[in-house]
Amino acid sequence: MIPTLRADYAPLAATTALRARWALTVLLFSSLLAGCGKEAPPTGMAAAAPPPVPVRVLQVAPQRVPIVFSAVGQTEGSKQVEVRARVSGTLQRRLYSEGDSVRAGAPLFQIDRAPFEISLAQTQAVLAQEQARGEQARREVARLKPLADDRAISRKEYDDTLSALQLSTAAQQAAAAQIRQAELNLSYTLVAAPVSGITGRAEHSEGTLITTDAAGSLLTTISQVDPIWVRFSVSESDLAKLPSGKLGRGAPDDVQLLLPDGTRYPGKGRLNFTATEIDVRLGTLQLRAAFDNPKQQLLPGQFVRVEIIAGARDNVFLVPQSAVIQTEKGFLVFVVDGDGKAQLKTVQMGEWVGTNWTVVAGLSQGDRVIVDNLLKLRPGAAVTATSATASTTPSTDAQTAAPAIAVKPAVPAATSSK
Repeated sequence: MIPTLRADYAPLAATTALRARWALTVLLFSSLLAGCGKEAPPTGMAAAAPPPVPVRVLQVAPQRVPIVFSAVGQTEGSKQVEVRARVSGTLQRRLYSEGDSVRAGAPLFQIDRAPFEISLAQTQAVLAQEQARGEQARREVARLKPLADDRAISRKEYDDTLSALQLSTAAQQAAAAQIRQAELNLSYTLVAAPVSGITGRAEHSEGTLITTDAAGSLLTTISQVDPIWVRFSVSESDLAKLPSGKLGRGAPDDVQLLLPDGTRYPGKGRLNFTATEIDVRLGTLQLRAAFDNPKQQLLPGQFVRVEIIAGARDNVFLVPQSAVIQTEKGFLVFVVDGDGKAQLKTVQMGEWVGTNWTVVAGLSQGDRVIVDNLLKLRPGAAVTATSATASTTPSTDAQTAAPAIAVKPAVPAATSSK
């Protein structure tokens, strides 16, 4: 049987529960006041300072950097010659292999000689006839001259004989000229290479009737590849960076080539043509350089990269491309100050030289530029600096001796700095 609470004990139980609640509230409030009265722990104990960021630095110094322009060029033969037939006739033989290198004067085609041999024989016969008539007229003049002096014959008869001799002499000269023309036409039946170079494909096969008009006279082409020419263009903005503001023919500019496989062509070129005006459509200046090509390593129509070393720029700094940050406001680099902390500097950039970027303003001699771990840095962050190795920053001497491409490529992705 479950006991029940008597009615006279109910008010007592309610009073006891209320007192317990008040006691618990006072206890909690007292604990809170006790906690607030204690001193706060030192700041260093609340959050430990971050450790220094390990970085590699490059101590920069002003130096002389070559001004290098880079452009895509296309090779072409220094002479593009069309080999055409000078006489009409049947093409009998092709005397060369298509694509071979030939020397000037080498036979290429043979046109049927028979008609021209016959023409030569006919003109020779005409000359012989005129020579015979001339001899006859000469004898007649010698016979009639004494008679004319003695007035045995009329003066007109003697004058007519003398004129016949003169006409015969002129006819002999005309016949001799026809013989030379016939001999020349006969020599044209053997078509020879007008210049040394690389031959193209034959336009006509053996047995074709060759004519001397524009459509039927072309037999093949020859490209002279030693020397070989390279055409390219330089932008107007690049020209403005030159001390003289222009590139001229015969100027002491160093022109080099990079082949499609990335290797450097052994020979150096020389400018032999500079356009007299800027192309208004492209904003570029047309240039052409000549390169010696004794081994025929370069062929017409090949695309190459042209490098022009047009002087040098003084008092500039070289920093690795990885050390430069681009923002909406410009270019920045991190440097290490005297307290061993990273600080940002705004710099003005120039051209790319190899794997480095030229800084024309914003740095001072002796600045230590941070070249790695840029994502971990903030202005004022403590760093542990070590010198960058040679592999990080290529040798300046090597760049000066053999400058790499200095074209403005796509700008690296922007990295915001806070």
